[in-house]
Amino acid sequence: MGSLADVRLRVKGSHPRRLTGVVQGLKKSVSLTLKALKWQPLMMKELERISRQLDAANIKKIPHAVLDACFDLVFEFVDQPLPPLQRNFAPVEELGVPFIITDIDGQIPDEFTEGVYIRNGPNPLFGGFKTSKSIMGQSNQLWIEGEGMLHAVYFNKNMDDQTWTISYNKKYIESETFKLEKRRNKPSTLPSIEGHSAAILSCYLINLLRFGKANKDISNTSVFELAGRFYAAAESHLPQEIDILTLETLGEYNVHGAWNRPFTSHPKKDPFTGELIICGFGVFKPYFELGVISADGKRLVHKVDLQYKRRVLCHDLGITQRYNVLLDCPLTIDVGRLARGGPFIKYEADEYARIGVMPRYGDTGSIQWFDVEPSITFHILNCFEDGDEVVVRGCRARQSIIPGPEMGVDKLEWFSRGFEPVDSTGGQNDGSGSLFTRCYEWRLNTETGEVKERNLTGTDFSMDMPMFNEEFTGSRNSYGYTQVVDSAASSAAGMLKFGGLAKLYLEEPDTISEGMIKVEYHMFPENVFCSGAAFVPKRGGVEEDDGWIISFVHNEATDISQVYIVDAQSFSSEPVVKMSLPGRVPYGFHGSYMPLPLPSSRL
Repeated sequence: MGSLADVRLRVKGSHPRRLTGVVQGLKKSVSLTLKALKWQPLMMKELERISRQLDAANIKKIPHAVLDACFDLVFEFVDQPLPPLQRNFAPVEELGVPFIITDIDGQIPDEFTEGVYIRNGPNPLFGGFKTSKSIMGQSNQLWIEGEGMLHAVYFNKNMDDQTWTISYNKKYIESETFKLEKRRNKPSTLPSIEGHSAAILSCYLINLLRFGKANKDISNTSVFELAGRFYAAAESHLPQEIDILTLETLGEYNVHGAWNRPFTSHPKKDPFTGELIICGFGVFKPYFELGVISADGKRLVHKVDLQYKRRVLCHDLGITQRYNVLLDCPLTIDVGRLARGGPFIKYEADEYARIGVMPRYGDTGSIQWFDVEPSITFHILNCFEDGDEVVVRGCRARQSIIPGPEMGVDKLEWFSRGFEPVDSTGGQNDGSGSLFTRCYEWRLNTETGEVKERNLTGTDFSMDMPMFNEEFTGSRNSYGYTQVVDSAASSAAGMLKFGGLAKLYLEEPDTISEGMIKVEYHMFPENVFCSGAAFVPKRGGVEEDDGWIISFVHNEATDISQVYIVDAQSFSSEPVVKMSLPGRVPYGFHGSYMPLPLPSSRL
């Protein structure tokens, strides 16, 4: 491929000099940025300057044909190979219209709550994940970067004859970048997270130049509810409001313009006030902010710059009745490191980790920080106050699954080694079992500053994706649930696969392993894996665990996807219901059950 400076091509409606000027300008911007990266302050100012200048008004002055011609000359998209053991990570097509489910093994319980079980997850356009190649190197689309697709199961009960009608639908979340690529009918936005440093920087700038934003708006991770409205979220962008009955995308949610930065995948709703506590990180200052949204979803009633000293990639936060709980783990994003040949995202195992406790409407000075053992926690189970202590429970590992190994390291081998099971010591120095995740507890004494931390679960199974009865958000709870990793299957595939479910008896000690809690398992048959499990509270339930765990399940031997419903109080028993779906449901991220009456006219 020739130099950018040698490009000479006439595009309809443009002039060769104009095209050459655009290419030379792009080359100069990348060159200036790379030179500035030798000095951190200059680098950040340069990137911020370019970002500000590449606004929509300026971009519109450049003919799209010119930009597209430059792009097509310099960049090439190629398909990433999909190993056979990863075939259920491949995308599927939209369903179009709801499908009435009739293949049901078992009976929906009488006390089951009407509502919608909905799961979010990556589903890349154009057949699979892509790698972009150019003279600057290559950048790779990660699984977490696939466009969001919603899979929804609707439970509608006829009160006259007490019969259930159950339907299923699936649909893309139509963000602005999704609609743009759908119109163009080809990959257009360059991956800008994993790859060679020069390639990532050039992809960042070219995406800004062509589309006014550096990355796709994917919203592929979770679904949450606020004031009767529903939103799909991922921490790389603002949430997208969705019509939960049709799965249509209604547009971005920015709290009426008050929140203009990425938005956590796991906001927390205070069950007493109805307020939503959110956070968001960024490459430029402020690196991390926290917000509180009013119960009606119309106002941002509190916003504070947390003044983090590094750019952390934070996936979750916690709340108690009085406090916000902040994670500061050593998973960082750093453009300067990228320019030095390192990764844009990196887990820095030798750096510090801490947890912050902050009054709900506090400022930066009100945060009490507690140093904890370095580790990575993507998901908090729950937090609560116990006397002078704030108790934080979550799923903790020694190494981050995101973004994976550095460029040049065999990804399949790295993930395969990381997913291996561990012995009682918790892992080996060669990285074996480094991704093994255990339920963990931190007790933070706000009076003395003392920290007590311990594993709650042993080394029999790795587990993550925690859930619980959300009526107990911020309060002491007795039960939690997780998805259980099949370490052997995950290691063989080089991708995370969940082969069962676990019920955590948080207040009951294990009778065999000293210091651990009791755990009950619901394990699936061989080659059967789940995603998006959620707790469904029983209608009229009294006990905390009155309810069910619902989950999408896929059998890799038969290629059949189903929905399982497991009784939370008879956890190890067979599912009370198994219902077969009309097509394959790829593995995805988080599921939620939204109790609400459904109009019969929609079915």
